Parts: sequence; C-alpha cells; structure tokens
Amino acid sequence: MILGKIKQRLNEHLHTDQINKQTQELIWAHIYRDSIRGKKWLEELPIYPGRWAASYSFLYVLVRILADYQPKKIIEFGLGETSKIISKFIENGLTEVKHVIIEQSRDWSNGFVSRFPLSQNSQIIQLEVTEKIVNQFIVKSYNGIDGIINEIFDLYVIDGPLGSDRYSRYDICLLAQKFQPKDEFMVILDDYQRAGEQDTIRDLVELLRDKGINIYTGIYSGIKDQFVIGTEKYRYISSL
Repeated sequence: MILGKIKQRLNEHLHTDQINKQTQELIWAHIYRDSIRGKKWLEELPIYPGRWAASYSFLYVLVRILADYQPKKIIEFGLGETSKIISKFIENGLTEVKHVIIEQSRDWSNGFVSRFPLSQNSQIIQLEVTEKIVNQFIVKSYNGIDGIINEIFDLYVIDGPLGSDRYSRYDICLLAQKFQPKDEFMVILDDYQRAGEQDTIRDLVELLRDKGINIYTGIYSGIKDQFVIGTEKYRYISSL
C-alpha cells in the first residue's frame, strides 16, 4: 500500500515536471520569435526544433549571442538546426565569420546540405565517433579532435556527439586544455538536464578556474537545459 502511494506520488511529480518543461518551452518559442522579428531571413528560415534537435531556449540563446556579440570564429559539435541559423547570420552580415562544424555521419551531412546549402564560410569536418575512458567510464568522442582543432574559437556550440551516460560530450574539456587566461570565449552545451553533461560541465568549470580563467555561467531551461559559459568579455551571457 505504502509503496503504491510512493509510486503514485512519483508519477504525479514526473507528470507535473514534464508539463512545466513544456510550458517553459512554449514561452521560449514566443521569446525566440520576438527576438528574430524584423530579420526576414530568419523569419522565413525553415527550422524544426525539438526531439533530438535544438530546443527554442537553445535557439534563442544562440540568436542573441550571434546578434549581440558577433563572434568571428565559431565551432559546432553536431550538424543541425543551429548550423542553419549560424549560416544565415553569416550570409546576412557576419561575412567574416569562420564556421567549423564537426559531424560524425557523412550520410547525414550529405542529406542536410542537399536540402539546406550552408554558407561559403561554413566547413564540415567529418570525424568518426570512437569510445574512450574518462574517469573510468566509457564515453563517445570525436576521433582525434584534440589533434585537429588547435586554434581558440570565440564560440563553442556543443550538441554532439550523441550523449553518453557519464561525462557526455567530453571533447570540450580536451580542447579547453589549450585555453589560456588571456583567451576570450563562450560555450553553449545542450542537454544539461542529463547527468552525463553535468559531469562534463563540472570538470570544465573546474579546469577553467584552475587555469585562472575568470568565467560567468548560467542555465537556460525549457524542454531541455543549456549551460552557458562566458569569459569577462562575454560576462552577460547568463542574462540574455
């Protein structure tokens, strides 16, 4: 009897939490649409948020960063809806941006660009996903990424590879080993509601602080959560 009541309460809590998340996502959808008002090239852009793709909270944060901070060098982990938005910004004002996309699936890349040609400044680097051990856990990783990506980018958009149960999308920590206190950068990591991404952010924040890099952090929550990090130049990234 008691166990049954506990299960009922848990189910009710989970149901309420899901409703709250969906409500937040609807609010973010309206905020996103307001944020692109007047930009016809974005208003007419076909995007498909949700499920495995970026949520509205993610899209809003990205649009605000591109509009307010105008980063010159952008790297994405995972080709998708955010790639469309970045590409459109490049074609409509941010003409000097270098845009690198790390993607694991050649079939997905070929199909994507056949439907949506990216800007001339956008480069897809195909890297297979392998497995490595991080803190005694098996995690998915882009093969050789820390040897291929040697420069520091203004914006890191982390939505790939596919998630791991623990220390998910840990490649950003490998790249962060090269950061110096003088470097200015932003990081958006999607799916922060999951334990694996929380592991990674915990290690990343600790790494940056150990390096003496002053950072500002924040969380944007809708149907999924995004964790953002900004250095002094981008200190208001948590309150966009």
